[in-house]
Amino acid sequence: MARTISDACVSCGACEAACPVGAIAMGADHMEVNADACVDCGACESECPVGAITEA
Repeated sequence: MARTISDACVSCGACEAACPVGAIAMGADHMEVNADACVDCGACESECPVGAITEA
């Protein structure tokens, strides 16, 4: 199951840089996970400084 990024995201880009498959990009309001590309490794979640990333 893919990770999700909440509205608490501050768009710092740490998660995008940590994602080994490039499944995270800037969305309309904050960073977003492409659920089809996400391999649910959790690398992004551990890098988020505000805890905005969780399991879907």
